[in-house]
This record gives sequence, structure tokens and C-alpha cells, in this order.
Amino acid sequence: MSDLSPPEGAAPRSPSWEDIARDHGRFLYTIAYRLTGNHEDAQDLVQEVLLRVRRGLATYQPGSLEGWLSRITTNAFLDDVRKRKRRPFEVVPELPDRVFGIDDDPDEALQRSRLPDHVQAAIRSLPIDFRTAVVLCDVVGMDYAEIASATGVPVGTVRSRLHRARGQLRQLLGPMRTEVGP
Repeated sequence: MSDLSPPEGAAPRSPSWEDIARDHGRFLYTIAYRLTGNHEDAQDLVQEVLLRVRRGLATYQPGSLEGWLSRITTNAFLDDVRKRKRRPFEVVPELPDRVFGIDDDPDEALQRSRLPDHVQAAIRSLPIDFRTAVVLCDVVGMDYAEIASATGVPVGTVRSRLHRARGQLRQLLGPMRTEVGP
């Protein structure tokens, strides 16, 4: 990650678009893939997010950059879902070999971010609101307040969605009780 910390006593420096694209590309792709369930839609979503970041960077207030990026990603995903409501959802279980702007070895990054196919399929089968909550909490690692901010719902709603989503995942995954986290 690039050093965005200001010199002592100076105001926090906002990241540039290039900093975000380079340093947070894998983070954005991971969220996008978990939400969409396939490589092509995830790539499209990341592109849309990066466009929104470029437009919104002037108004960004330094703070939780990952929280801000998660909110943009989630909102872009939900906007797309609303647009596609009548189109069928295509499922492609493969992750890409490479995402541009990532410094990690692509094979190592792929292995770290990959969930077993049966877990990914179970997550894809959840209703959108539940899937979003599970991805942001159990895959990305956001806390309830950050998820509430990213999705625009109260913290109690986040807790309820996570509880119900995890219950559905337990039923779908059966006695294996496979962890959903990274």
C-alpha cells in the first residue's frame, strides 16, 4: 500500500485515483466477485466502481478508505441488480488468473481469495441483501457499523440479515459447517 499518512501536524492527504486503483484493486475485485458470483460481472463492477471513485474523489473525506470503497462497490452492485431484475443471473464459478494493478503474484492472490466452490455456490444462492451482508462481514471483514453505513440500513437490520443468512448457509452447507471467512 502507498503511504497516505501526512507529515506530522499536516492535514490527512486524500489518495489519488491511481493510488486507489493500484493499492485497492484486489480488495475491490474480491468484494465484487463475492457479490456478483462471476468473473465478468465482477470486472464490470470494479470498472464501474473506479469510475464512481474518480467522480467522487473530490468530495472524499479522509477516514476509512476501505469503508468508502465498500460502500461504493455495494451501491454500484445494488444499482446493477435493480437494472437487471428481469434478466437471468449467469453463474461462472471461476476466478481470473490476473487482475491488472495488483502487485501480488496472481496465483498466490487467487489462492488467498478463493472460497471452495460449494461455499461460493451457497453464497450466490442467498437473497441479495443477505449475500451482501455475509460478503461484507465474513469475507471482507467489515464490522456491523461499517456494513450499515455501506448498505444504508440500521445496524439491527445488518445483524438480522447476517443471522438469517448464516442460518440459510448452515442449511445449504449441511453438517460440514464450513467457515465462510477468508
